[in-house]
Parts: sequence; structure tokens; C-alpha cells
Amino acid sequence: MRRILFCVLPLAIMLAGCTSSGYDYLETASVKPKTRFKDTDPQDFGAKHPHRSEVHGIDISKWQGDIDWQAVKTSGVAFAFIKATEGKDRFDQRFNEYWQRARAVGIAHAPYHFYYFCSSADEQADWFIRNVPRESVRLPPVLDVEWNGASPTCRHRPDPATVRAQMQRFMDRLESYYGKRPIIYTSVDFHRENLQGYFQDYHFWVRSVAKHPEVTYADRRWAFWQYTSTGVIPGIKGPTDINAFAGSSKNWANWVASVSKDRNS
Repeated sequence: MRRILFCVLPLAIMLAGCTSSGYDYLETASVKPKTRFKDTDPQDFGAKHPHRSEVHGIDISKWQGDIDWQAVKTSGVAFAFIKATEGKDRFDQRFNEYWQRARAVGIAHAPYHFYYFCSSADEQADWFIRNVPRESVRLPPVLDVEWNGASPTCRHRPDPATVRAQMQRFMDRLESYYGKRPIIYTSVDFHRENLQGYFQDYHFWVRSVAKHPEVTYADRRWAFWQYTSTGVIPGIKGPTDINAFAGSSKNWANWVASVSKDRNS
């Protein structure tokens, strides 16, 4: 991705002019690499390591426990993806506290939903909408799709066409209600089996903790890269997922301003 601009157009247009083979949506050769956050199990990503990114964020759930949000903000965290719901009947008990505290210190935030393939898209959209107020959705909501082989209640794996149809229905419901096109979070195996070549007009948040996304997500444009689950963030006890945004600080500010608008208003 050797273009100068990140293509900060509204989500409905989705970065049509960007390529998909490299790290950034802009030229980053002038960015001086440095370690932004400590990691208890750092990986060698080579020349295109995530610390070349100017903008980093976290994703969290109730398992992070008590968080000192001012310390998180001071450390340089720019955004937080916060777990809200799972399936058709699970709600993260820390969600309301987390998004309100993130907002209070000025950290951009978005709720995410962990999808279960054992209940319908409408049941899960209804549950998300019932529990996630519009004012908590500053950045677009996130649909987390991955296989959950460890689940005691749902290990069903539909065929790829069914997966994509369910995802589309769920995202259409959220976009209609919140006025923002959702972001798709996914893992390497799930993407390979179900999403390769699809949903080109959506922002992707990809997990790749051992190799650069250009290796693990061939031909996929992405906006966020989850590069570790063993990060150390001041203000949070224990390991934390850390993510890099594929653009400069200026790109980030422009993108946040664009997606923070409710297209239904």
C-alpha cells in the first residue's frame, strides 16, 4: 500500500483507490520506528512492524477488570474497541462503564459483537441494539466473526455462503439503526475459509500476531491490525490486545471526524 493518502472517504465508499499488498494506506518510510508499548511476548515482523504506525489502540472486555483510563490515555492509546454483546443473550457487564470512561478521557471508542452461528442474525442484531445505546457508538460498531471451537454451547460452522448471508443481514441491521457501516473483525482461518474476496466495501480489522497481514491476508484491504494479545498497557493489569491503525495521525483525525457522523441524522 504505497499510496500517499489513506483514502479517508465515508465508509460507504471504502478506500476504492488503495492497493492491498503492504502495511500502510500511505507512505510510511519517513516514520521513525520505535516501540510504542511493551510486550511480554514480542514478535519479529521484520521491516514492516506495527510500531511504524503512528496510531495504536486496544480491544477489551470484562476480563481486563478495573482500568485507569487516564493512564491508558496518557500512554498514547488512541482508540478502544469494547466488547458489548455475544450471541443473542450475553452482555458484557463492563461495557457501559468502559465506554463512558473512555469518552470521559477522550479516547475514541466502538462496541463490538461476538457472533454466534447458533442463533439468527436478527436475534443477535436485536440483542445488540437493545443493549448498545447510540451515544456509545462514536466509531462504527464492530462485527467479530471467527470460529469458536472452545465454546461449550455453539461449535456450528455453516457453509461460507450462509456465513456471508448472516453477516450481511446483521450488518445491514446495525447500519440502518446506528447510521454507520460496521467494521469487520476476523481471524486468519475464518477469513481464508469464508471472506476472501468478499465485503470489499467494508473496513476490516484483522488479527495477525505472528506475521504481517500482507502474508496472512492476501489481497485484503485492512484498516486495523491486531498484532499482539500480550501487550502491556499502563492502567490495565495483565496482557492486552493492541492494534495499529493503517494511517498517519492526520489520517486518523480525518477518519474519526468522518465516521463519527450519524448518516441517519
